[in-house]
Amino acid sequence: MTSQDVAGPTVNPTYAMWRKLSGSAIGKGVFSAAMCLRVPYFGSVLPRVRDMRPGRCEVAAPKWWGVHNHLGTFHAIAACNLAEIAMGMLAEATVPTTHRWIPKGMSVSYVAKAETSLTAVAELPELPELPAGGDGVEVLVPVDVRDRSGRTVVSVEITIWVTPRT
Repeated sequence: MTSQDVAGPTVNPTYAMWRKLSGSAIGKGVFSAAMCLRVPYFGSVLPRVRDMRPGRCEVAAPKWWGVHNHLGTFHAIAACNLAEIAMGMLAEATVPTTHRWIPKGMSVSYVAKAETSLTAVAELPELPELPAGGDGVEVLVPVDVRDRSGRTVVSVEITIWVTPRT
């Protein structure tokens, strides 16, 4: 892998780090830990990034006492946190350095009890066209949060606002 493979003029530094470290389980662990250092609240669900590329991100989180609700299942807001991590890493891999992004809204449906560890998959059906100048654009990022059996337990849509850097 050359330095051009890792970072080009429009590759976000977060995505460049993922591309550099993701070739091994240890590298993925280092990336996930570094992500939590940069955004400390993410650490509350002990996330592990499994896949990250333009238009797709998959993040897993174990079911541990720190994410339990009063029923002993994965807390709904902890699942939302996991969904936001997947969306954020997808955005970091998808939005070029010529633009910036920020979450604008989130719609959540809790469709089943989350009794196991969870995996959030954020996936865009197609990569968005981003404006070169002027106003920004809303991008809707669907996130499917699944239990170990693959059953959807939380369905999330997160709207991000993407604008050109000025």
